[in-house]
Amino acid sequence: MGQGTGSSSHTLDKDALRARYRAERDKRLRPEGNEQYIEIKGLFAEYLSDPYMPVVPRAPKTDHVTFAFIGGGFSGLLAGARLAQADVTDVRILDKAGDFGGTWYWNRYPGAQCDTASMIYLPLLEETGHQPTEKYVHAPEILEHCRRIGRQFGLYDKALFHTQAKSVTWDEGVKAWRITTDRGDNFTAQFIGLGTGPLHVPKLPGIPGIKDFQGHAFHTSRWDYAYTGGDPLGAPMTKLADKRVGIIGTGATAVQCVPHLAAGAKHLYVFQRTPSSIDVRNDRPTDPEWVKTLQPGWQRRRMENFNTLVSGGYEPEDLVNDGWTDIIRNILFIASKGDSQGLTPERLAELAELADFKKMEQVRARVDEIIKDPAVAAALKPWYRQFCKRP
Repeated sequence: MGQGTGSSSHTLDKDALRARYRAERDKRLRPEGNEQYIEIKGLFAEYLSDPYMPVVPRAPKTDHVTFAFIGGGFSGLLAGARLAQADVTDVRILDKAGDFGGTWYWNRYPGAQCDTASMIYLPLLEETGHQPTEKYVHAPEILEHCRRIGRQFGLYDKALFHTQAKSVTWDEGVKAWRITTDRGDNFTAQFIGLGTGPLHVPKLPGIPGIKDFQGHAFHTSRWDYAYTGGDPLGAPMTKLADKRVGIIGTGATAVQCVPHLAAGAKHLYVFQRTPSSIDVRNDRPTDPEWVKTLQPGWQRRRMENFNTLVSGGYEPEDLVNDGWTDIIRNILFIASKGDSQGLTPERLAELAELADFKKMEQVRARVDEIIKDPAVAAALKPWYRQFCKRP
């Protein structure tokens, strides 16, 4: 996540902001909650298909392993790598995707990149010897790093891809976990690990008539480059040059892919329910000379530094220095102007709210700076707290 600069100069009316936030929230609340989304099955099952890798036929597994892990994203890769380092080799990793990567296997839409500093986000950088090319690396580099981990720690021979676990039950007869899958597997494991996560499953809006749409449609997590042209590296989507394109949703994914769609399409319609909070990205290339100054253990130290700061703890230096730690600095700055000794939880909550108000005022002021049409600018301003909707 990027980090903004500057601050609003006018006096904040906190009561008015709270009222505006509540009013904007109440406009958008859906009483059905998650039931507003369409279950992806039947007519919508195609949204779950894998456009990237063909399914490779194989015989079902009916053996026993020491450790089975469900999920081949960061969690599965880390578990596999640490087990390999501990000389535990009888391991199996299952994933419904065609390769390692988890959400980064599926989300290859144009512009996709991480919003946490890559030096702490990408795991096992010191162990693999890889240095991210920029502060917030793009999806192709993240996916390749996942593959790098898989290769280095010998995890590909232990993986069952395009395989979804159907059941995990304790088999008292053999004193082990029994796993069955959609590929006919029925094997046992002494230990089980779970790293499934929610981000690999597309969410479809429950819009009346969506199943009757006659044009070409796909979900951003299954991007159809054969239809749009271009590629995950950012090549122009030339096949959209004569097309009117609509995108539903303005979350973090849309913030990243809309500029690419706008550049490629004849006309782009963005269907927005809630504006996104868009701050300055402050991305930059990684300086190779700076990398040479890093001492062994640097990644663990940076991770611990980041975790301490975003948890409200104290660190003498902010080693990551991004938008996630920015609001903590704001709170500490405000506290330093008053009585920072013996802060009660209530007072700390007030300071956090004030820092949040100031940050969001900056974000809204930036909209006015960039968008010259007042009506359009008003429609793009987010009226909620910073982390209400992923920034």
